Amino acid sequence: MYTAHPDRYADMPYRRSGRSGLKLPALSLGLWHNFGPDRPVTTQRAILRRAFDLGVTHFDLANNYGPPPGAAESAFGEALRADFAGYRDELVISTKAGYLMWPGPYGEWGSRKYVLSSLDQSLTRMGLDYVDIFYSHRPDPETPLEETMGALHSAVQQGKALYVGISNYSAEQTREAARILGELGTPLLIHQPRYSMLDRRPETEGLLDALDELQVGSIVFSPLEQGLLTGRYLDGIPEGSRAASDSPFLNSDAVTEDLVSRLRALDEIAKERGQTLAQLALSWVLRGGRVTSALIGASSPQQVEDSVGAIGNLDFDSEELTRIDAIVNP
Repeated sequence: MYTAHPDRYADMPYRRSGRSGLKLPALSLGLWHNFGPDRPVTTQRAILRRAFDLGVTHFDLANNYGPPPGAAESAFGEALRADFAGYRDELVISTKAGYLMWPGPYGEWGSRKYVLSSLDQSLTRMGLDYVDIFYSHRPDPETPLEETMGALHSAVQQGKALYVGISNYSAEQTREAARILGELGTPLLIHQPRYSMLDRRPETEGLLDALDELQVGSIVFSPLEQGLLTGRYLDGIPEGSRAASDSPFLNSDAVTEDLVSRLRALDEIAKERGQTLAQLALSWVLRGGRVTSALIGASSPQQVEDSVGAIGNLDFDSEELTRIDAIVNP
């Protein structure tokens, strides 16, 4: 029988999401690619337990996480019943709808039909009455934004979600989504963009500025850039890595000699700060408080521990930031 660590709230910082009352841990656990049937259940449970013991109270899912789609929510539901039933009110659980889940014209994107059906399926898989945050996972170019945002609003009105968010929306789309939701009376809580030292688009395309202006929170995914910003690629492409398998999310062509050289230079800065490269990358996205939380993935409890170690040094001086900028944008 799992009993959570009594000091789980001792070290993790919690940041308010926008102008809401909800605080999120600086690091949240994403269940994207390590919670399918190809992973041992004992490992999955150990990852979730270790994360919660270290103060990670937010578990982020989506309907299509696994693989296969739906598997992560099912696995998480089993873990909830086995280990976390008594801790539900200490957890923030999020899920999303937007990507393909079933055949036919109603199985993806942003129609009211799909979004609310997907949420019902997600709740069933996890064995929950509600999720804390429900997201539109991506904008639908063919469905009016009013319809998609109206579906999110309905989820709150029906008591199936406490808050709503969006992911992969541009700055302009985010402003419009926030306006629509505000008029409906369900404020936009949070945006989930991709952001890392190697992917600065939320900065360069004005998304972070828009979120500041709207007083909306942010939780960033891929802060370790699919594993590139870890020590794994400092000597090229190792066997068994994501790049070695030519994953659709990271292929071997991306790991060039120039990139490896830059990763080594970043690793030197990390060592000077007493951090691993992964910890440096996580600290960097959390710097200054503009980002509410950073999503980490993990295939072992040890990876969770290494990532959480980043919270020990979230401050950068101007020289460090200048050096990092020179490395990633030569």
